[in-house]
Formats: sequence, structure tokens, C-alpha cells
Amino acid sequence: MVRSRVGTAALLVCLTSFGFSSCVVKRRLITRRGAKTAQPVLLTAQASDLVKRIADEYNGIHDFNVTVDMTPAIGTTEKSRVTEYKDVRGYILFRKPDDIRIIGLYPVLRNTAFDMVSTGPQFKLYVPAKNRFLVGNNTVEQPSTNKLENLRPQHFLEALLVRPVSPGGKVLMENFTDEDNAFYILHLVHEQGSGQLVLDRTIWFSRVDLRLARQIILDEEGNILTDARYSDWTMFDDVPFPKHIEIDRPRDEYAVVVDVQKMDINHGVTDDKFVLMQPEGTKLQLVGQASAPPPASPSDSPGK
Repeated sequence: MVRSRVGTAALLVCLTSFGFSSCVVKRRLITRRGAKTAQPVLLTAQASDLVKRIADEYNGIHDFNVTVDMTPAIGTTEKSRVTEYKDVRGYILFRKPDDIRIIGLYPVLRNTAFDMVSTGPQFKLYVPAKNRFLVGNNTVEQPSTNKLENLRPQHFLEALLVRPVSPGGKVLMENFTDEDNAFYILHLVHEQGSGQLVLDRTIWFSRVDLRLARQIILDEEGNILTDARYSDWTMFDDVPFPKHIEIDRPRDEYAVVVDVQKMDINHGVTDDKFVLMQPEGTKLQLVGQASAPPPASPSDSPGK
């Protein structure tokens, strides 16, 4: 008992006497990912500041034409098996409010791997290797076991551009800062008829630079629909945009990493770039709700 008290007394002396050389003191530098200095000063913001930042960045983009390198992946971490496809060149065209077209090319030969477009509630997807032309609604009500049939252009769109907070929307703010993390997290919720709050989205901002770092979109049951991460923010035509985007769709069991190589923002994208007709000899397949009408007439898809 006496030995224990002596040890405790020595510990208290060390804890209250940091300047004494007899006490062992270890100092650790806390670094932050993405910071330009070893010990960055963390920035502060209010929820209203971050909500305004989301709106400003969204409203600052009217259209874009971007060349990207993509790494698609099939599978999920829950099933402990993921298959990646390297060196896929892609082109993404967008025009507000919701026109989007995505073209993927195979490595080396750069033949078209897929071509999909959406200009509203419906989408079209052309897969030359399978000689299939898929048409359906953007909403996936019953996911297919064939992962190809779950692809939607809108999944990319909602990840590439973070929608502003709805007027009157409920926002809860969390300061998630420890030795390894420094984020502000906005929790966007809505109230059900029973008065219960339901989480719609979480939007993460790095406290190093207050840039958007992550967005998670959930369904009514709290399952993750889209998990998108953003980094390497760069100015394109005086508009900020992340050069590296990771998009994960766990329920649909696919993901894609997008690295921007070239980007033109707000230069205008013409109507013909969003026209995708069924090529002759391809098999038409209605997917999802199976209520989409077939295209008016087949023809070759337009050039990029």
C-alpha cells in the first residue's frame, strides 16, 4: 500500500510539472489529410454558412463537358469481393436541370463500352458488347440481380452535383473533430406524419478548407443509396470542382472512381449531345418499371 501511494505521488508530480526534465513528455503533431501545412488551423463555420456554400456551388454550374478516367467496380465490401476494371476513359456531359450523358470506352482500343443518357424521368443505355439497348425509368423500384440493369445516369448526377438544401428543410449540424478527423457534418432530415425524424442525406465538409468532402444519400429505412467522396478541388473556368470523386452504390453492388482529366464548365452543351437512338440490329429491353416506350426510330448514336 505504501509503495502504491509513492507511485501515485510521483505520477502527480510529473503531471503537474511538465517543465521538469525528470518527467517523460511526448508531444505529437496532429496532421490533417489534404492540408498544405503540417499543423493546419481548423476553420470554423455555422450551419447557415455551409448551406449557402452548397447552394452557391450548385448554382454556379449550368453545364459541363468533362473527360475522365474511370475505375468501375462490381461487388460490395459486405460480400468481401470486389472486381475492378482499370483504365476506362469516359466522357460526361451535363446540362441543367437534369440532362446527362455518360460514355465509357474500353482500355487500349477505346471502343465504346457503354453509352447512357437521361433527359428526365427515363433513361437509355446502349451496351455494344451485349448488343443490347435498355430503356426504363430512372427510379429503380425493384433492383435486378443483373447489375447492368441497375445502372442509372441519375446516380452519377446526384453524386457529381450536390443538390442544395430544400427551402424550409431541417438541418442538424455535427462537429466531428478528433485526432484523425476534422469535419462539419450537416444532417438533412424530414419529419414523417408520426413526428419521427428521418435522415435523408449527410453532407461532410473538411475543416481544413471548408470544401465539401462527402455526401451520403439514404432511403426511408436508413439504408445507404449513394456514398460519394470528393477531393482535390480545382478551379475550372473559375468554378471549383473536385478532380477526384468516389461513388459507391452498395445496394446496387457497384462503384466507380472518377478522375477528371479535362473539363469545360458553362460553355454550353447542345441538344444533339443528349440524343441516343437504338442502333439497328440491337435487342431492345425494358427494365425497372418496364413502362418506357421504345425509341421512335433506330439510328446510330451521335458522335461525342
